[in-house]
Amino acid sequence: MKLLLLGASGLVGKNVLAQALAHPDVIGVVAPTRRPLAPHPKLRNPVSDHLDSLLSAEITQGIDGVVCTLGTTIGKAGSKEAFREVDYVLPLTFARSAYEHGVGTFVLVSASVANVGSAIFYPRIKGEVERDLELVGFRSLTIVRPSLIGGERDESRFGESVALRLMSIFAPILPKKLQINPAPTIAAACLSAAMGAKPGVHFRLAENLVRD
Repeated sequence: MKLLLLGASGLVGKNVLAQALAHPDVIGVVAPTRRPLAPHPKLRNPVSDHLDSLLSAEITQGIDGVVCTLGTTIGKAGSKEAFREVDYVLPLTFARSAYEHGVGTFVLVSASVANVGSAIFYPRIKGEVERDLELVGFRSLTIVRPSLIGGERDESRFGESVALRLMSIFAPILPKKLQINPAPTIAAACLSAAMGAKPGVHFRLAENLVRD
């Protein structure tokens, strides 16, 4: 299998990348990023500050499936418009291009709170990208909806760090859908969905992404 991975430098994305490169059935990974990744014989890493500038028939040539782990925060992005660019525009732009070039499988990391009808910006954007990805027409579409993601990030997110700490303390009494979802577990679900390419639209919910 040859995989196109979006968001390979992020917390979940770097776990997907490591697992994919280690998997014997993955022959190659194309991972466009804004910063260069560590080289690997299976990895092709186009680099640009503007990921959409990397879109071409060449980038999807021979690709069997796409895993999209792109995501940011409004604080890091700097504005709602910049957030929407990362969490909505880029995933859909790559999805439509991949579909046009014959890719039939797409996996998206979304969020447990995704809700297209929400009055709150973040869950609404997550819901909108889910909705519009379903309209692209992929033979196999899997939407992974984690709760708070556990793992070491390259950047500090104070509010998220506090929430993760509290969720760790109260994990024994919290329902599974509110527990921390470890990044490697989410990554494994993404890779499994991409390689399995089960026909139809599928959701992997937070309660199924908890470490046993």
